[in-house]
Amino acid sequence: MKKESVKFRQKVLVFQQNGSGERKISGLREYGDDLFELEIVNIDEVLPVVIDDTSEYLPNDVSCDLVLDFLSHNDLSTDRAALCEKREIPLIASGKKITGKGIFTPPTCCGLPRLDGLGCYGDNFGAPEFEVKIEDGKISDVKVVRGAPCGASWEAAKRLIGHPAEDAIRKIGLETQFYCYADPSGWDPIYGKSPVHFAGKIHSKQLRKAIEKVLMVL
Repeated sequence: MKKESVKFRQKVLVFQQNGSGERKISGLREYGDDLFELEIVNIDEVLPVVIDDTSEYLPNDVSCDLVLDFLSHNDLSTDRAALCEKREIPLIASGKKITGKGIFTPPTCCGLPRLDGLGCYGDNFGAPEFEVKIEDGKISDVKVVRGAPCGASWEAAKRLIGHPAEDAIRKIGLETQFYCYADPSGWDPIYGKSPVHFAGKIHSKQLRKAIEKVLMVL
C-alpha cells in the first residue's frame, strides 16, 4: 500500500510475554506498511502459576482500536479480555479459550476470518487470500492479499514461483509449516490438528481457491 493512501493508522496494543509476539510484531511492521500505530507491552518476569491480582503486571486501562494478546499466562489473558469487553475494544487472542463480546480466538493467527470491526488488521491479516498468475502450467506470480501476521504467507508464496501449478497446493502447505511460528506441540481436539498443521492446511485450501479461479478463465 502506498503511504499517501493511508488516511488512518489503527492503534494496536500488543501484549507479549518473553518475546512471544515478536515475530508477529515484525510481520505487522514489514507487511502492514504505515497501517498501524503499535504500542507493545512486554512482560518478562517469572510469574507465579496463579495470579490473583494481575494489576501488578498489566496496565489498569487500555485506550486503542484493537488489542492483540500473545500472553502465555491464562490469568493475564482472562483479565485483559474482561477489560477489553468492558471498554468495547476488540481483542484477538489466537488459540485461547477465553470468551466474551468482541473477543476473537481463532485456532491460529492465520485462522482469523474476515470480520466486521477489526479495521486494517482484519483487512490485511488473518486467513490467507491469494491472487496467482499461471504461465505454461507453472506459477509465475503470487500476490498475498491477506496473510498470517507472522509473515509465513509471504515467505511461503515466494517459494511457489516457477513451481508446477498442479503441485503448488501441496507445496505451500509444507512451506507454511516450515515458516510457521505456532507451537507444533499443541493439539486442538476440535480441529484434530496441531496449530502448525492447521496453518499448512488453511494455506493450501486458500491457494486452491486462487488457482481454481485462474484455471476457470484459461
